[in-house]
Amino acid sequence: MTEITEASFESVKNAVTLAIGLIGSMALWLGIIQVVEAAGGMIVIARLIRPVMVKLFPDIPASHSAMSAIILNIAANALGLGNAATPMGLKAMVEMDKLNPEKGTATDAMCLFLAINTSSVTIIPISVITVRASAGVTNPGDVILPAIFATCCSTITAIFAAKFFARRQSMPSLNQSISSEDLDGNDLLEGETQISELTPPNKIGKLIFASLIGAFSVR
Repeated sequence: MTEITEASFESVKNAVTLAIGLIGSMALWLGIIQVVEAAGGMIVIARLIRPVMVKLFPDIPASHSAMSAIILNIAANALGLGNAATPMGLKAMVEMDKLNPEKGTATDAMCLFLAINTSSVTIIPISVITVRASAGVTNPGDVILPAIFATCCSTITAIFAAKFFARRQSMPSLNQSISSEDLDGNDLLEGETQISELTPPNKIGKLIFASLIGAFSVR
């Protein structure tokens, strides 16, 4: 009993010490992420992945607000902006359900989006970096390139798995009962303007974004 009590107090002590140590690191990295976002990093990623997302989600009209929400969610996740990614993810599901011929039943597009969102390519893994920094690692940013490679592999695997199971078991298709007349004009307008309203980065913004990634990837 004595050993259990001592171990529990020691664990609590270590947890509190780690949590306090993470405050400074999290504040630093969240600040860096905000700089990247202000420099236009999110819009760069959104514009790069848009053609890919259109191919992966053929049932969703390219100009629909669901597509824009999906793209912005993935871009925010890639930069570690969880607070910004969550509302976009919820909005994407709501918008996709509007196109769903069987309300309340997950479509292939919903399952694929969930798989991508769960595996999520991550450019800057803030949590891992801050834990490594608190543990006294010399260069906690060394994990960036391995994290990008690992999350790319996990996302590709998730996409193949979702597509494979979608072929084996037929789910409701978004385009079964959708025509251009069925789509809400407001949804289409919102989808077209949601990304375009973001300010594209200028040359300085692109340089800052690239240099930040490079600086924390090199010893």
